[in-house]
Amino acid sequence: MVQDLGYLKETASQTAGPYVHIGLTPNFGGISGVFESDLGSAMVNDETLGPRIAVTGRVIDGAGAPLKDALIEIWQADAAGLYNSPSETRGAADPNFTGWGRSPTSAEDGTFVFETIKPGRVPFKNGRLMAPHISFWIVARGINIGLHTRMYFPDEAAANAEDPLLQRIEHRHRAETLVAGGQSPNYVFDIHLQGEKETVFLDI
Repeated sequence: MVQDLGYLKETASQTAGPYVHIGLTPNFGGISGVFESDLGSAMVNDETLGPRIAVTGRVIDGAGAPLKDALIEIWQADAAGLYNSPSETRGAADPNFTGWGRSPTSAEDGTFVFETIKPGRVPFKNGRLMAPHISFWIVARGINIGLHTRMYFPDEAAANAEDPLLQRIEHRHRAETLVAGGQSPNYVFDIHLQGEKETVFLDI
């Protein structure tokens, strides 16, 4: 006799705010004594290998205004192209690099900041090398599901031209929304949620 599994229905989706900072960045939210520093606020130390870079930017809504209560997380490979993850099978990643960071946007001007290193190239599923990139995850009030995107580097034109993901973007002019502005060591990456400059988001 076949047993009825009785699947439960999904609960209604909810937005990530307005209390996301209380749980994820309490010090930034004015709540002290939970963590010495907010998790993800420091990605490097004095012994981290690779060129230091800074990534700043804003999350901009459809009306052109920066979101002042968004939260950004990034993931990336180390300078040798290895991830700080148990699933990394190609070698040992730099133990002095977290590979993950978290930054709230400023309540003053909506700016986020990451102090990190420039990542190395990593292979795609089919083995082809991807261009150096940083993966972004964005949450804020009004965003039901966190948005995923990537930031590529403007000084890696040759690698970008052969990147398997960038090549999949049908409308070629939109690939530019994934390439940062500025130059080493200071890059600028604004994320546009809607409008003419809408950033390409990834379904992953």
